Amino acid sequence: MRVVIKDSSADCSSWTAGYIAYRIKKAAPTAKKPFVLGLPTGSTPLGVYKELIKLYQNKKVSFEHVVTFNMDEYVGLPPEDKNSYHYFMQENFFKYVNIHPKNIHILNGMTKDYAAECENYERAIQAYGGIDLLLGGVGTDGHIAFNEPFSSLSSRTRIKTLAPSTIKDNSRFFNNDISQVPTQALTIGIGTIMDAKEVIIMALGANKAEAIRQGIEGCVNHLWPITALQQHRYGIIVCDKEAASGLSKNTVGYFKSIESPAS
Repeated sequence: MRVVIKDSSADCSSWTAGYIAYRIKKAAPTAKKPFVLGLPTGSTPLGVYKELIKLYQNKKVSFEHVVTFNMDEYVGLPPEDKNSYHYFMQENFFKYVNIHPKNIHILNGMTKDYAAECENYERAIQAYGGIDLLLGGVGTDGHIAFNEPFSSLSSRTRIKTLAPSTIKDNSRFFNNDISQVPTQALTIGIGTIMDAKEVIIMALGANKAEAIRQGIEGCVNHLWPITALQQHRYGIIVCDKEAASGLSKNTVGYFKSIESPAS
């Protein structure tokens, strides 16, 4: 596992966006062989999207041959709902870059057949040869996508009932009205995440410190889904110093020395 610890959330966003752009350019994607990018929603990736938009505007990266798969979507929210993840992605990223609409994939929370929707999503990912790089965030309880504590570490895309803590956390996007937050979501599974060729998990703020401590220093277990990343061949955690505050000094010193070796 690679751990990148930065001083601020802005530094984390800049580093992550730069890394994504670097991977896209290095792959030199084409229409026949696009770069497949997994994407999250929420407050954590907003800075990354802003930086990617800047890179695109400055002609540092193109999304013409990039295919995206979002990690999740609420059940029961139509795409035009301002709290849907379809709406979030359009307003915060897609409409500002040159990605083709046909290359955007987001789970349909209005489907009448959840099982078929989830199975088709898995097939679509596989049809592109898998996800090249998946960007995600982590919840205070260690959940990734909507894979909350006690989710199977081999889970696939499915419908998931949300824990009260997640509903409470996400109420900030619903005018702090818990009653307005959907209680279910469609989400890719931990197994789906682990199938990605490369995974970046971001964590910002002191409220993510315990999740990061468990994810890096804890044992792999389904109580803390983020710990699955320890078994990924190319897993990266990007966090600010507040999110890293629960780590031991030796752990922080080790990873900082790896990223900034003495000359």
